[in-house]
Amino acid sequence: MPAQHNIDSERELWDAFAESTKDKALEADPVFCWTQYAGHGPGTELLGSPRTALEIGCGTGRALAFLRDQGIEVTGLDLSPIAVKHLTERWGSTGAEFICAEVLEHLAASTETYDAVYSIFGAVWFTDPVKLFPLIAQRLNPGGTLVFSQPPAIPGAYGPQGMYKGGFAGKAMFAYRYSYTPRKWTALLTRSGFRDIDTSVLEAPTEGHIGTLIVRGVKH
Repeated sequence: MPAQHNIDSERELWDAFAESTKDKALEADPVFCWTQYAGHGPGTELLGSPRTALEIGCGTGRALAFLRDQGIEVTGLDLSPIAVKHLTERWGSTGAEFICAEVLEHLAASTETYDAVYSIFGAVWFTDPVKLFPLIAQRLNPGGTLVFSQPPAIPGAYGPQGMYKGGFAGKAMFAYRYSYTPRKWTALLTRSGFRDIDTSVLEAPTEGHIGTLIVRGVKH
């Protein structure tokens, strides 16, 4: 059975997450890191030299603000209106734009195009890539890049994985995360019109800890 996404329910989950990270979002300094470990791994060079960029699932906005400081015209997209309110309050004065929308609906309706689209433990992790990747390709300029990062799949656990918020007690709020092997991610991107695809797992700075899947593709 395919994943049963309920946008209203998922928005409620991400609203709760935004409230729980409010202080971090309002006080955060700009920083760009693809991994879950501070100062570890590559940086903005994976995006190339974009003039415009879209972050899908923009979290605390720290990465987006970092790009804005580099002179890149940036837009952040998030499902949670509470997150967008906090992000606009914190970063709106820098010239960054924030949009509250469901990613598939927004990309399908939008006419804007970008030099880069990226996701750091964001919307790519929580959206069916079969539906998402073709829409991203439509919103990228020729030669534009898609880059995303997330934890690698647990061996043998592939496809949509259900995730409850805050453990197993309380109101049943849940979302789906999508996990695949590097080979499968490459195939999904190729099918959606990407080339020069690099898919790899960056090892954690501490041996035996969870690494980071980082995927990059270029639009034909």
